[in-house]
Amino acid sequence: MQSDQDWWFDDAAGPLVRPYAMTHGRTRPGAPNLNLVTQIRASQSRPDFSSLTPEHRDIIELCRVPLSVAEVAAYLNLPLVVVKVLISDLIERGDVVAGALFQTSEIADTKLLQAVLDGIRRI
Repeated sequence: MQSDQDWWFDDAAGPLVRPYAMTHGRTRPGAPNLNLVTQIRASQSRPDFSSLTPEHRDIIELCRVPLSVAEVAAYLNLPLVVVKVLISDLIERGDVVAGALFQTSEIADTKLLQAVLDGIRRI
């Protein structure tokens, strides 16, 4: 039997809140440069949690250590496009920071790049 707090979950159907309800129907993130490998980390400032949804709060907590957009989506078990919109909201508020793990212009060692490429090909 379900408690009053579990009204949103049906044992047979799963969550009754559709993912796009979390984004208010938006399907495009405001930050167009987000991709699967973009690293997200919580900013150093303290966010105002009272104005955030539970999903936004979860993203901030997860990103205390840098995670890729794909990892955040996997941990939250949400569609990638939904997570991108939610992360974009947090970027606009200044609650998280997005950036690449490394910039290819910073890697001058072509032997390292070749070794990475060779490793990928062996997979």
